[in-house]
Amino acid sequence: MELLAPAGTIEAFEAAVESGADAIYIGAPAFNARALARHFTLAEVAAMIDHAHKNRVKVYLAMNSLMKEEEITKAVEELAALEALKADALIIQDLGISYLARKFFPSLRLHASTLMGAHNSLNVRQFSEMGFKRVVLAREMTLNEIGQIHKQCPVELEVFVHGALCFAYSGLCLFSSYLGGKSGLRGRCVQPCRRRYTWGSKGRGPGASAGYLFSMNDLAGLELIPQLRQAGVSSLKIEGRMRSPQYVASVVKAYRLALDSPATPEVLAEAKGLLDQAMGRKASLGYFKKAQPADIIDPQHSGNIGLFLGKIEKVTANRAQMTLKEPLRIGDRLRIHQEGSGERQGFTLKGLWQGKVALDKAAEGSRVQLDLPPGAKWGDSLYKVDLGERRQQAAKKGIQPGLFSKKVANLVDPRKFSQIAHFLGKQVSRPGLTKSREERPARGQAQVRVQSQSQSQGRRGVPQVQLPLEWWLKIDDFESLKVQLPTPPSRLVITLSRQTFAQFSRQKKRLIPYRRQLVWALPPVILEDDLQFYREAIGHLRAGGCNAWQIGHVGQRLFFEAPVSTQGEPGSVSLPPNRKKGRPGHAPVERLLLFGDYTLNVLNSMSVQALAGQGLSNVQLAIETDRQNLFDVLGHKTALPTGLTIYGLPPLFTARLASSFFKYDQPLISPKGEVIVLKQCWGQTVAVADQPFSLVPHSTELAARGVAFAVVDLSHMRPRPDELVAVFRQAGQPGRGGRRLRTFNYTGTLL
Repeated sequence: MELLAPAGTIEAFEAAVESGADAIYIGAPAFNARALARHFTLAEVAAMIDHAHKNRVKVYLAMNSLMKEEEITKAVEELAALEALKADALIIQDLGISYLARKFFPSLRLHASTLMGAHNSLNVRQFSEMGFKRVVLAREMTLNEIGQIHKQCPVELEVFVHGALCFAYSGLCLFSSYLGGKSGLRGRCVQPCRRRYTWGSKGRGPGASAGYLFSMNDLAGLELIPQLRQAGVSSLKIEGRMRSPQYVASVVKAYRLALDSPATPEVLAEAKGLLDQAMGRKASLGYFKKAQPADIIDPQHSGNIGLFLGKIEKVTANRAQMTLKEPLRIGDRLRIHQEGSGERQGFTLKGLWQGKVALDKAAEGSRVQLDLPPGAKWGDSLYKVDLGERRQQAAKKGIQPGLFSKKVANLVDPRKFSQIAHFLGKQVSRPGLTKSREERPARGQAQVRVQSQSQSQGRRGVPQVQLPLEWWLKIDDFESLKVQLPTPPSRLVITLSRQTFAQFSRQKKRLIPYRRQLVWALPPVILEDDLQFYREAIGHLRAGGCNAWQIGHVGQRLFFEAPVSTQGEPGSVSLPPNRKKGRPGHAPVERLLLFGDYTLNVLNSMSVQALAGQGLSNVQLAIETDRQNLFDVLGHKTALPTGLTIYGLPPLFTARLASSFFKYDQPLISPKGEVIVLKQCWGQTVAVADQPFSLVPHSTELAARGVAFAVVDLSHMRPRPDELVAVFRQAGQPGRGGRRLRTFNYTGTLL
């Protein structure tokens, strides 16, 4: 098996090479999911690739961030450079980037990032068919599930074997984005899952202390190497592009030793000793052995990396007093955890005192004073995350990027990029549309119509309130159909689950008005053991005439595997059903329509193009998009009709874990006053905000800009009977009247 190491600095890269890594992954300069780290220059990338190849080590570039529309040209430039530099592979999340790579740079080897959500064999097979040579599996997979996937999918499998774990499924976390526009899918996560949360009650404020409910322990699968090999894993991946060179060196040496030596108790003990030097978090086996591991979270532990030095006993003018639980010396790298806010801050120790005497070092048990950054308070915790002496030893930089600056400039063929840019311009430009960043009403834009009760009444006396664009209603429980509808929806979308499938037979009369508008939606996470249920349920519903489906993951199109029709609606799929009679000698054909949910993470027109090639009929843009990116995408001629969810409670995270200390349907409050609620949906744990977000007031603008349809999503909530009537009354009236709701990132900026 390949040992794949991380590197976020040149020093860490050198440490990985020297410590025995077979391959190293680094961030692509502008599109990697660790965007908070310093970007490498192309000259540095060239120098690292050269250094690695001389040592028979491969280099993979993590180009695994979602791409906004305005970044397409930059992505093409970067793909051209990385092809010229002969990177051994690109790790990709964005469907648009993979589309560009396959179309214009076919020599690039592509690996599907864990952010693409490969959590079952269907998804892995889909990525293989799309041209990916390797798939990085979701971190929530058990050894048994990995083995099942390996038997069914002829593609290399890579798994994370050591390092940090996310609470949420990668690729489905909107937590950081929803709270402030810093998208984890674009490498800017502020890690709200590491904060301490308290239970709250309506009208009574915070309740009993809950703890660090979502702060995962680190993964350490050293002892499972033989089982991972037997399960068919090709590559063992170490997490840690934000970690120090010393961390990288210690962990790589440990796994190199375990891979190359017999699995004896002595070898494992020596390897674990090396891991202890890395100063990581408390370790667990993750999900490898159990789908619901009990040791993966300690709610009373903050989840900080490093050795716990103790709690601050007193603070005076940024100098703290404490009793050390570990030895300490000047130059050590420390991290302070502010217990009140949950914020963390790293710094290098520059001042250490005992009374009035300045010290170079202090032993465990010493009562000392030390200089801290502003903001430290009594009760805050302090951790040692690296040793000063080791950090000095690592600063050598044998790699010299300056030698490669001219080489990089000469490698990229400007004619090729010119041809690609010409193609993109011809493909996506729409004559007559401006690209202004100002909000301008389009000529002849649709006007919202709100009719008074005396003018028009619904069947139950409900005032008819219309949106200026086609709208779809989405539900995850048939009870939601009791809500008063301001105007009939164009589509009724029902999330398929064991609950709704069981309800369906009892609700057929209620669904008669929606017979031609009905769409069944698949949840974004379907685990391997649940595939059979969905195959059977889909088969049953299709036999009953349900021909419109919304997929939550691109791999779910394989549930409906069939040739793409060249007739009918864009992307329609033709299947020859056996149940209907046709003319003699002619097999009847019924059109199957596949729609894309926002969980496909579409932020650009190239992703729309990629999904058109997969047979979809329309697609929703990513729910976290901001207004400007939406305008940029719709300002071009997209390959499919494009919609947007404009109201609902989207899952801020989706997780496999259902811990015994979780309380569902009760509010949780962060140190910053943010409120979330845990729910159980389609076999997973999800967190939603306490209030829905709404773009309904902006619906006139959305219609004018070309949004093809808008989705009103009542999933995860218990709507009042008049909920939608009240919401629709605000259509076309941003900032006026009614309850003020969040707009997600629409009126802000997606970073």
